[in-house]
Amino acid sequence: MKVYLAGPFFNDKENAFVQRAEDILRGRGFEVFSPREHEDREHEVGSREWSESIFAMDRSEIHKCDVMVMLYHGNYSDSGTAWECGYAYGLGKAVVVVQLGENSNLMVHEGSHTNITINELETYDFETMPKNVYSGSMI
Repeated sequence: MKVYLAGPFFNDKENAFVQRAEDILRGRGFEVFSPREHEDREHEVGSREWSESIFAMDRSEIHKCDVMVMLYHGNYSDSGTAWECGYAYGLGKAVVVVQLGENSNLMVHEGSHTNITINELETYDFETMPKNVYSGSMI
C-alpha cells in the first residue's frame, strides 16, 4: 500500500511528528511518500520554478497513493496540508486524519475517512479501514 504522508514540517515539533509517522508507517511495511524527504534542491527556495516543481511532484504523488495520512495539529495548522487533504478527498482517496491538536475544522474531519491519534496509527487496520468519527472541539 502506498501512503502519502501530509503534514507540516516547519519547526522541530512538527518534524518530530512527521518522523514518528514515517517510522510507524514504514515499520508496518507501507511505501511512504513524505514531501519533507523530497525537497527540490535544483531551484532556489521561494522561486517560481521551485514552487511549480514542488506542486507538480506532490500533486502527482497524491494521484499515485492508495491512502493519505494527514498529520493535523488542529484548526489553522497548515494551509498546504489542508489543501493536500482536500485534493485527495476530491480524487476519492481515503484520508486518515491523525489528530494532534486541541480542535478541528469541520471541513477537515468531515472530509476524512477516519480520525485517529498518533498512537492509534501504530495499529490502525488499513485493510478494513474502520471509521472513527471526530469527537473533540470543533470550529
